Amino acid sequence: MIAETVCSAVSAAGLGIAAVTAYRRRFLSAARIAAYALVPVALVMTGVVGWLADTAFSPTAWAGFGLLGCAWVLFATTRAVERRRGGTRKERRAAARGAEQGGGPVAPAASAPSLPRSGPPATRPSGRAAAAPRSDEDFSDIEAILKKHGI
Repeated sequence: MIAETVCSAVSAAGLGIAAVTAYRRRFLSAARIAAYALVPVALVMTGVVGWLADTAFSPTAWAGFGLLGCAWVLFATTRAVERRRGGTRKERRAAARGAEQGGGPVAPAASAPSLPRSGPPATRPSGRAAAAPRSDEDFSDIEAILKKHGI
């Protein structure tokens, strides 16, 4: 009885807010507020509020909600572990079979690598002689930008 009264009061207040919003010529917002305001009365009329009131004081119902929570936690945990490992067991087995058959990480028709496979590493000359002399062409674009900005 109290729950029905509270839901009716909440709906009436929501409809009042919707009327004020419509008076301010915000009709889309007013319609949305009115829709939310009608939900509590609709729940009372369908009997959901009565069912919830009966369920709230039932230990069996709370045990059922606890089991639903445990099931959800188990499901979320297994999904997180599955994503971390890289898919389902079937997908991992297929990837392992592909690696055993010589598929490897590179496709057989891939292009040759751009770096040479072997050879001594290139040595860098030391000192200022190693630096290539810079020409005025390298700075022409920078000078153009500076002139454009008046610097």
